[in-house]
Parts: sequence; C-alpha cells; structure tokens
Amino acid sequence: MSDGEDDDQDAPVRPAPAAALNGDLLTRKSFPASDRDFRGANDEALAIRLAVLEQEHRDLDAAITSLEMNSPYERLTIARLKKKKLALKDAIQEIKDSMLPDIIA
Repeated sequence: MSDGEDDDQDAPVRPAPAAALNGDLLTRKSFPASDRDFRGANDEALAIRLAVLEQEHRDLDAAITSLEMNSPYERLTIARLKKKKLALKDAIQEIKDSMLPDIIA
C-alpha cells in the first residue's frame, strides 16, 4: 500500500473530467457539430465557424478544379462536390448575415 491510498477513501467523490466522459470524441479527433449548435453563439464562435467553412469552401474549389483537369470521367463526383460547395456558400452567407446587426437607418 502506498501512502496516498488511505487518504483517497476520505476524499469527496468528484465527477469524472470532461475528457473521460468524451473519450470517444477525443480518440476520433473530431467533434460532431452542426449549424444548429451555433444558433445563439457569440460573434467569436461564429467567426471561427465562418473561417472553417470558408477554408472548406476553398479546399472543395481546389479539389473540383483538380478533378476537372485530371479525370474527365468523374462527373458524378464533381457534381456532388459542386453541390456541397454550394451548400457551404449558403451556410457562409447565412453566418455573415447573422453577424451583421439588423439596424434600419
């Protein structure tokens, strides 16, 4: 027995840390977040989400350009990527609109 084992029995029970509760999410290195999770978020969170969406939009644009140049037979994949890019563009515009104040001058 070590010196600290007797002290642990008298210590109050503490809740598990968030990392232990979300171990599955931490091992996957991805956190499922959707646009509905950002409703009511502050401007900093929206700015971060906006930057992520804009980067993903640029990445999709580069992927589409590359596919169009290198493999003309991937029309279905290109069409799916373009549809996703358009959805990202709509989400980006929605966030930009929500960040602007609704002041009628």
